[in-house]
Amino acid sequence: MAEKEENNEKGLPLKQEMFLEAGVHIGTKIRTDDMKDYIFKRRDDGLYILDIRQSAERLITAAKIIGKYPPEEVAVVASRVYSSNPANKFAELTGVDIIKGRFIPGTMTNLEYKGFLEPKLLIVCDPKGEREALTESVKNGVPVIAFCDTDNETKFIDFVIPINNKGKRALALAFYILTRELLMSQGKIKTYDEFRYDIGYFEQMIVVDKKKQEDDAEEVEEAVQEETPEETENNGKENKVEPKKSDEKENKPEPVKEEKKEN
Repeated sequence: MAEKEENNEKGLPLKQEMFLEAGVHIGTKIRTDDMKDYIFKRRDDGLYILDIRQSAERLITAAKIIGKYPPEEVAVVASRVYSSNPANKFAELTGVDIIKGRFIPGTMTNLEYKGFLEPKLLIVCDPKGEREALTESVKNGVPVIAFCDTDNETKFIDFVIPINNKGKRALALAFYILTRELLMSQGKIKTYDEFRYDIGYFEQMIVVDKKKQEDDAEEVEEAVQEETPEETENNGKENKVEPKKSDEKENKPEPVKEEKKEN
């Protein structure tokens, strides 16, 4: 009881030590202007540190926002393994939809796509890797809640949760809190003691169905081809190989390969 009162006084749903141990506050060596208000300090090694209090407060507020929507009208996008595991647990316990792995273009705009979803609220785990989800949300006028690290931009995001969105333990703790608070908001539990799951549960790996994984990969291939038919056709024309002339076989310099730039 004393522990709960102590946490409430600090404005945290859990002990501060648990946030620190999970690395919720550990950012990157990059700080965007959009995230400057959520930064606590910069360490000597160049890493920016997020304000834990804001992380905690915004997780609780996000749960209240999500609680205003029926579960079937909410979807969470989790493209990476470290986010898809806890996000999957969150979806199972709260009833919201989940989009795991690569976000297929047209998921929220193409009525012909069998995985089509029309959420009224979207939760994004990685704004950089899930840009297509943000773009389609804007087109549909869907509000977005997003986990944002120090290197993220917040364009198209309606509610920011400042957090280390790359850490396995940090994401597990975030979804643990979000799930517990949402179930409280939905009236499914009345006290924290009624929540039977621990943070370790949200870290557990998902057993992958290989057959489904192969089917999903085929769908991605088909969706990409449908989305960019002209581009595919043009690429085929541009990459057409002309036959070599016999007198040009020797002393012909090798073409210089352009290195792909990482975004």
